[in-house]
Amino acid sequence: MADWRKKLAKASLADIMKAAFVHRILVPAFNVAYLPMVSAIVEALRRTETFALLEVSRPDITRFGAESFRAVKEAFDRFGDLSLSRLHQDHVPVIDEEGQLVDWSSLIDEALRLGYHSVMIDGSRLPLEENVRVTREVVSRAHPLGVCVEAELGAVLGHESGPLPPYEEIFASGKGFTDPEDAGRFVQETGVDWLSVAIGNIHGAISGVAKDQKKVEARLNIEHLKKIVERTGIPLVLHGGSGIRKEYVLEAIRHGITKINVGTEIRQAYEQALRTHGKIEEAQKAVTEKVEELIVTYYEIQGSARKLAEYV
Repeated sequence: MADWRKKLAKASLADIMKAAFVHRILVPAFNVAYLPMVSAIVEALRRTETFALLEVSRPDITRFGAESFRAVKEAFDRFGDLSLSRLHQDHVPVIDEEGQLVDWSSLIDEALRLGYHSVMIDGSRLPLEENVRVTREVVSRAHPLGVCVEAELGAVLGHESGPLPPYEEIFASGKGFTDPEDAGRFVQETGVDWLSVAIGNIHGAISGVAKDQKKVEARLNIEHLKKIVERTGIPLVLHGGSGIRKEYVLEAIRHGITKINVGTEIRQAYEQALRTHGKIEEAQKAVTEKVEELIVTYYEIQGSARKLAEYV
């Protein structure tokens, strides 16, 4: 094994993400909507020598084919490569997109027991004080195990039931945007490792006819992002990474976005190939090609694993 591979495989995820933040190197996070996607994503990372997270959220399990947090962990243990990837539990909400309370505590504990490298608690639909309290509790459970914690502040829209307002209206009004002052306080009071922010990004639809449609082409408010970075000083995360205009993405990376979640594009690539060819192998191939394309031509981060190894 090459020296850079050994170095990254041994490094903690916290140190890798800090290095990525300081040196403005993107760590994309690819959602596993179907179990066969695990090996397909890892293959793309191998081909491009890129470091990324594989992640799985509740909707990946309940609405698609990820099966369970345990099944994804077992697939990662079989196909994953710690010199190129880690496993993240994505988006455990306290209140879900339908306004229902979620047993977030059990879901977080499950991921911690299974050995996930990071978890995300989303208390963004709670009042600020309650979001702080819940996030602090998750941090107190995860950090003694060496597990990183991501939280969310602001409202990344798109998963709610019912139609969204027109995108331009959302962007112009700043509806749901993360408040920089609140973000600074939130990070200080919780000790959270990474913060998901809303700066114009939106989620792809996960239900109904819209789940198969092309996402709205989103923009990002870079000036707003700069204010959040100034007040937090930790890696920031963009949810709803599929479909954002490339120039905004590259500018956001230069100004402190360290992790971008990608779900819609690779899930649709898998589903379309499976419908067309009827073979899982063809669907896996489509995912590998899509991930490789995103890494090389969209994010322009091919070889990021070698770079990160220099800094950890």
